Amino acid sequence: METRTDSVDLVGDEAATNLARAALFAALVGAFAYVSFPFPLSPAPVTLQVLGVFLAGVFLGPVWGGAALVLYLLAGALGAPVFSGGSAGLGELLGPTAGYLWSYPIAAAVVGAVVHRGATLRAVDTIGVPTLVAGMAAGVVVVYTLGVFGMMAVLGLTLGEAFLQGAAVFLPAEAAKVAVAVGIVRSDAIAAA
Repeated sequence: METRTDSVDLVGDEAATNLARAALFAALVGAFAYVSFPFPLSPAPVTLQVLGVFLAGVFLGPVWGGAALVLYLLAGALGAPVFSGGSAGLGELLGPTAGYLWSYPIAAAVVGAVVHRGATLRAVDTIGVPTLVAGMAAGVVVVYTLGVFGMMAVLGLTLGEAFLQGAAVFLPAEAAKVAVAVGIVRSDAIAAA
């Protein structure tokens, strides 16, 4: 007796690969959230999450980079301890730092769109340092714009107060994260060459 089986591809190989990569970067951002310490001049802590946002945008592009951070937010909302310091839950998406969290998918998409000059991925080794810095700087603008407005809404701060507490005090750390991210991307590009 002969048994015949047919296989059916429910999800194409490319989509499965991209989804796996998005899950990996969502986990990376969640791991970076554990590098968190309070900052006395702000209700927001200093974390490495934005470094993960930069890398997701560069390595996954605007579509899958943004998707990775949506997955990250969904995991945290459902109770995975992936927000700063291992926190989780819907409350984090409505609290003083909610604007930063909600900005992450948008920022990853913006970084990806700038560095890849659109939705189609380019080889990382073809992306110059000025383009990387421009993309990450655009991501920083998105993160801190939404973060500042989120603080204003939740804490009742003026624009000036929210900018000082929610953006200005963090800009030196963001410059360092941009430098680290560029170093990671360039070292990956050199290794691939």
